[in-house]
Amino acid sequence: MVEQHIEQWWMKLETDHKEWFRENLRAEVIEPDVALAVYEAGGPDLKDKTLQPRDWDFIETQSEFVD
Repeated sequence: MVEQHIEQWWMKLETDHKEWFRENLRAEVIEPDVALAVYEAGGPDLKDKTLQPRDWDFIETQSEFVD
């Protein structure tokens, strides 16, 4: 499977998985069920690693409230 950019796979994640990322911003270890959901959505295999800094930046930006 070709790994997609976060802009592509983020939209495919269930809300509870997105919330996990928001609540655990820049976590060094990703929960196994969340890692599997990311992989199944087309994202990276996070079994033994975390997201790239640019991906965490994307999540942080998506989580900010718009005025």
